[in-house]
Amino acid sequence: MPQTLNHQISILIIDDEPQIRRFLDIALRAQGYQVHVAENGLKGLEILVTRCIGLLILDLGLPDMDGLEVLTELRQWSDIPVIVLSARPDENQKIKLLDAGANDYVTKPFSIQELSARVRVMFRTKPQQAEQACIFDDGTLFVDVIEHVVKLAGEEVALSKKEFQLLALLINHQGKVVTQKQILTELWGITHEEDTHYLRILVKKLRTKIGDSAVTPKYIVTIAGIGLRFSTS
Repeated sequence: MPQTLNHQISILIIDDEPQIRRFLDIALRAQGYQVHVAENGLKGLEILVTRCIGLLILDLGLPDMDGLEVLTELRQWSDIPVIVLSARPDENQKIKLLDAGANDYVTKPFSIQELSARVRVMFRTKPQQAEQACIFDDGTLFVDVIEHVVKLAGEEVALSKKEFQLLALLINHQGKVVTQKQILTELWGITHEEDTHYLRILVKKLRTKIGDSAVTPKYIVTIAGIGLRFSTS
């Protein structure tokens, strides 16, 4: 892939080994990719929610949750390409991961040349992910997910961290229903997946700030008893 195109593509590395994160960060940035790093699964999922990520490189041995758990959670709301890294050359595990939604599997140790080739293959086979829209602009509401900028009628809007996370999650999956459970898990953690009142309060505040209405929603549509959808119309 030409380097002039790589800067448009964001790659997230989730790995608890600092030397691996540093090595991949330097190597992939040198090829022109935007790179984000996370040392555990929860931090990685937070980045996936609030950033436009085109590819995930996921280690299995994470300190807070298994890589398979991260993959399973991600596949509930995203189909971005995932390359799994593992120090365990287990064929049964590889099959399990591929069945769970991984696109490729690389066994440690590996060369950066091999990994780079596999990254290029992912973007050839799933080009739509590399071109994932990170900006929403309908002439009134402007949202840049990468830069964390929100404007309404040209005026910048100050959102809280949770308000922006919710807006980014919905925009990253615009046109699709994101369930209440998914939103609560991603924004507050698995122990809050039943706390729907958190979400009701957050949605009300966010609607007010972006000029939306619960009665006649232009952006955030409530699917009763199920979840929310960011309208593309």
